[in-house]
Amino acid sequence: MHDHKHHPLRDNNKDRHAAEQTPITPQTQAPAYRLAFADQDFLCQDELRPVRLQLELLKPEMGLDAEGVNSTIVMFGGARIPEPAKKDTARTQTLADLSVFYDEAREFARLMTLKSIESGGKEDVIVTGGGPGVMEAGNRGAVDAGGKSIGLNIVLPFEQAPNEYVTPELCYNFHYFAIRKMHFLMRAKAITVFPGGFGTLDETFEALTLIQTGRMEKVPFLLFGKEFWNKIINWDALSDAGTISAEDLDLFKFVDSAAEAMEILDNWEYGDTRVEIPGR
Repeated sequence: MHDHKHHPLRDNNKDRHAAEQTPITPQTQAPAYRLAFADQDFLCQDELRPVRLQLELLKPEMGLDAEGVNSTIVMFGGARIPEPAKKDTARTQTLADLSVFYDEAREFARLMTLKSIESGGKEDVIVTGGGPGVMEAGNRGAVDAGGKSIGLNIVLPFEQAPNEYVTPELCYNFHYFAIRKMHFLMRAKAITVFPGGFGTLDETFEALTLIQTGRMEKVPFLLFGKEFWNKIINWDALSDAGTISAEDLDLFKFVDSAAEAMEILDNWEYGDTRVEIPGR
């Protein structure tokens, strides 16, 4: 039986390498002569945006499939929350106080990764944004447990490099926020959100909107730090105003510790949680 990926046509990588060895002439050095798929200037043109969107969807999807990752536990949270040992360097007292959630995030990721390893390491894999703060704590907790974790980083003017605890073969970089957020949710069996800023709020409300509107199956949605979340968002005001239904407040739960979160997840009955990819 033949490999289903085999075909009789010449491999594109062979042509790419062959093109690099082409004799130097005015013609071969002209941009027009470059192979289209190996021409970064061409691929970065505005007209190629649909292709770039597709590539950012495909690369992590194919990579995670190849690594056998079936389901994930999402960890959103602030990049500026320090670990307790470094809380004296925090820019505000509030951030210093919130450093307790670095440890809770780390412990939660450790416990979840131990659970993942027990079942073969393909389910319940921790995924973070791959940056510092809460994200670092999540990837670090996975390392504490001796397991792997995913980092979905994004090119920014700051916080650019992924943290050192992300599993290298599961570390991806993005240009498009929208595709990155889609990858967070495509395998999600649970979503946990720790205190954070605009980025964390963006991720939180997009995920809640998908669940609220039925575009995603209901999964455990845990907000770490009840005092923080009730201070920055008047949830009841949204319900009282009628801009959301009272039942929408049941889409999430508040927890303050890794132990509380694990108890909820251990007692949750799961359905099909994958978000549908357009065209499938």
